[in-house]
Amino acid sequence: MGTFKAGKGLAFAAGAVSLALAMAACSSNPSDPTPGATNTGGTDDAPVSLTIATFNNFGYTDDLLQEYMDLHPNVTITHNIAAESGDARTNYFAKLGTGGLADVEAIEIDWVPEVMKYSDMLYDLSSDSVEGRWLDWKTAAATDPDGRLLGYGTDIGPEAICYDASLFEKAGLPTDPTEVAALFAANGGGWDQYFEVGKQYQAGGGKAFFDSAAGIWQAMINQLPAAYEDPETGAIIAADNPDVKNIFWQVLEASKTLSTHLAQWNGEAMANQDFATMMCPGWMLGVIQGNAPDVTSWNVADVFPGGGGNWGGSYLTVPASGKNLEAAKALADWLTAPEQQLKAMANAGTVPSQVEVLDNKDALNEAFASGDSPTKAEYFNSTTLGTIFSNRANAVTVSPFKGVNYVSVNDAFNNGLTRVDVDKSQTIQEAWDQAISEVKAIG
Repeated sequence: MGTFKAGKGLAFAAGAVSLALAMAACSSNPSDPTPGATNTGGTDDAPVSLTIATFNNFGYTDDLLQEYMDLHPNVTITHNIAAESGDARTNYFAKLGTGGLADVEAIEIDWVPEVMKYSDMLYDLSSDSVEGRWLDWKTAAATDPDGRLLGYGTDIGPEAICYDASLFEKAGLPTDPTEVAALFAANGGGWDQYFEVGKQYQAGGGKAFFDSAAGIWQAMINQLPAAYEDPETGAIIAADNPDVKNIFWQVLEASKTLSTHLAQWNGEAMANQDFATMMCPGWMLGVIQGNAPDVTSWNVADVFPGGGGNWGGSYLTVPASGKNLEAAKALADWLTAPEQQLKAMANAGTVPSQVEVLDNKDALNEAFASGDSPTKAEYFNSTTLGTIFSNRANAVTVSPFKGVNYVSVNDAFNNGLTRVDVDKSQTIQEAWDQAISEVKAIG
C-alpha cells in the first residue's frame, strides 16, 4: 500500500519525493509517450510514483488520494498544494515543456487560452470512458483545434448570492432565502435591482453592502460574451467596448456608498460582519466559512443579478514530459469521475462540472451536508445548497471568451478599481484613463 504525502507551497523540486519527470522537451506528438516514458496505468505490479499539483483547495484530501492508492497498491501519490493559483500559474508556464512539473497539474479556466498555445506540450486525454462526462462548454474549452482533449474538468463556479441574514434582519429586509431571492429578482432582477437593494439595506441602518468593487466587477464582466478580446481575431477590444466602460463606471459609482473600501476577500471584514452580501460561486462557501467560522448567519439565495454567471473552475492536465503518462491520465480520470467529484465537493464546497452529478440534486444536497463539521449545509443554514447550485449552473447562458491577454487586461482594470475603491487615490475618470492606457500598451 502506498503512502500519501502532502506539501503546502511551491516546494516542488524540494519535496520529499522526486517528481520523476523527464527533463527534456516534449515529443512532437504528445499523444505518444515521451522517450523513456511508460504507459502503465498503475494496474500492474510495477511501482509507480505520481505527483499531483493543485492550488487552494480542490477537495483532494489525504483520505481521497489514499482511496486511489488502496485500489492501486503499486501507486504512490505525492500531493503538492500551492497556496494561491497565481503561484501555481507562474510555476506551470515556467516549466511546461522543459520538465519539472508534476505528473498531473491543475490549471484554472482563465489560463486555458494561454495553455492552448502550448497544446503540443500536453498529453491527449481523449478517452471513451469520459465521453459526455462534462457540461459541453466545459469540455469545449479544453479541446484544441485538432480535437485533442487537454484537460479533465473538475469544478465550475456557478454564482448565487450569499448574504448575512442577521444583518438583513437588522436593516428590515427579509431573511428567508426564498424571500431574499424574490427581492433580488424583482424589477427584472438585474444589477440595478441588486444595487437598489443595497440602498434599501443602508436606509435601514446597514453599513457596507458588499466587500469590494473587484468582486462585483468580476461577476458583471463574466456575463459578457467577449469583454476584452475578439473571439475571431484575438485582438484586444476592451478599450473600445462600451459594455466594459459602462460596467467600470457602474461598479465604482455603486461602490462609493455600498463597498467596504477594502481589498477583495478581506478575512477580517468577513469575521467582523462588516458587509452583508457576496457574489458566491460554490467555492466561495469555503472562503467565507474559513474566514468567519464563528459567524452563524450566512445564507445562500438561489438568484443572481442578470440571470446567471460563472466565476472560476479548473481542470487537471497531464504534461507530456512525464514518465508515467497513462498512469497520470488514469489518476486524473478517477479524480474527475462523478463519484469522486461528489466527495471533493463535500470536502471543499466546489460545484462539479459533471452532468451526472448536476442532474442528481439529492446527491448534491447530501454532499453539501457531509464533510467537515460544521458542514457547508449547517454553516449556511440550508438543506438545499445542491439544488441551488445546480439551478445556478443551469442558469448560465454565457461562456465568456477569454483569450491569451485576458489576465493582463483584467489586471489593468482591477488595479484601476483598487485605486478608486480601496486606495482612493484617483477619480473614476482618472482610473479609467490609466487602465485604458495600460490596456493599449498590452498590444
